[in-house]
Amino acid sequence: MTMQAISEAQLHALADGVLQEEQRAAVDAHLRAHPQDAARVAAWREQNRQLRALFDPVLDEAVPPALRQAAAPPAANYAWYRPAMQAAAAIVLLIAGGAGGWLLRGGDSMTASASPISLARSAAIAHAVYTPEVRHPVEVGVEQEAHLVQWLSKRLGSKLQPPALSQLGYHLIGGRLLPGDGDGPVAQFMYEEGGGKRLTLYVARERAGKQETAFRYTQEKDLGVFYWIDGQMGYALSARLPKAELGKIADAVYAQLEAPR
Repeated sequence: MTMQAISEAQLHALADGVLQEEQRAAVDAHLRAHPQDAARVAAWREQNRQLRALFDPVLDEAVPPALRQAAAPPAANYAWYRPAMQAAAAIVLLIAGGAGGWLLRGGDSMTASASPISLARSAAIAHAVYTPEVRHPVEVGVEQEAHLVQWLSKRLGSKLQPPALSQLGYHLIGGRLLPGDGDGPVAQFMYEEGGGKRLTLYVARERAGKQETAFRYTQEKDLGVFYWIDGQMGYALSARLPKAELGKIADAVYAQLEAPR
């Protein structure tokens, strides 16, 4: 009996819980015969779980007055489309809140500066998406470190050098190029320790000009992020580690980034 060919789209549908029931038996049979694909589906499900843990609480937040006012009809004569406008306000809140609500709620030493908040938010999302990956956690592996550093440095327009964290138990496994928030690409370096824990260093070039910020920390569930801006570069170190432990690693990263080259 020939096994039915299973597409990538079907695997994603299974991970997202939207696979059609009549396709389920064939996909399950495929996963039993292909452990690597089963591991990929498991990793995608874990990504979904982590993203829901980060952003689902936003749905319970009150709609800010400014958004309510912006969504209000301009006059009583237009009351007939009030339900549609209320729905639009909910969508706006979901977009705005999903992008930054968990960071705006708190964390130590948070300020209203948009750039650092955006940096930490983007770093946390990238960490949650890529660290569970089994087959492709990085775009370029550490065996091509020289190429990785040269490539990312060229794309960001600044000389980069991933810190060495082996004395703290973490070894570089590679990195990738990611889209930024409208200011060009960003780099993500990924590290792993012997037990399988991973941390990521997110590096972005700040187009607003030279500035500096002190270390800042924010956390949602068990994902913590230390982030700072130094000159034209922004950095965010993310991991599911206790704050003190992650802070020690952040200190080591900062010291190496500041060291003369």
